[in-house]
Amino acid sequence: MPPTKVLRATRSDGERTRREILETAARLATVEGIRHLSIARLADEVGISKSGLYAHFGSKEELQLATIATAEEIYERDVYDKVASVPTGLDGAIALADAHLDHMRRKVFPGGCFFDAAAGDLALERGSVRDRVAAFQSGWVERLRVNLEAAVAKGELPPDTDLAQVLYDVTSYLVLAHTRLVFDGNDSGLPLAARAVRLRLGRA
Repeated sequence: MPPTKVLRATRSDGERTRREILETAARLATVEGIRHLSIARLADEVGISKSGLYAHFGSKEELQLATIATAEEIYERDVYDKVASVPTGLDGAIALADAHLDHMRRKVFPGGCFFDAAAGDLALERGSVRDRVAAFQSGWVERLRVNLEAAVAKGELPPDTDLAQVLYDVTSYLVLAHTRLVFDGNDSGLPLAARAVRLRLGRA
């Protein structure tokens, strides 16, 4: 009887793919914080042994980095791919903000935006996990910057537009929308953020 139990447990562990485990990890991280994401905690969440997870990840940091990479892939498909065909400029900037807000509204991750949640959790940390989150956020801002620069070149924004200020304002609206979504438990602030972006860009 004991050998049979061991075989069943091993088979159960093997049936759970790395991808499924990481998607669970990404969802869990937005609720409990990526700092608290560990092999032991994830093993408990998915119902498999710690040794089964060690076969996929050798350390807590490796698990955290793999989880961030999975969240990046999900965001890429759910946001970036959906706005890829929108021309750069104001239309592109607004589409990017709208897609981000819709991503939160549909609760792709239960804790809202994975990266806003992770940034708050890692604010006082140092190391490769924090750096990976910061790099993703910098990449998002750069996409917005490209659209704003194109808007200036097209004459959609005045040539003397303070792009640094606009970048700060628009990203602030989106971060506040995430905060209110998490704190209030409803998405009533998301349409307000979408309108705020349009007002700031002169597209009310």
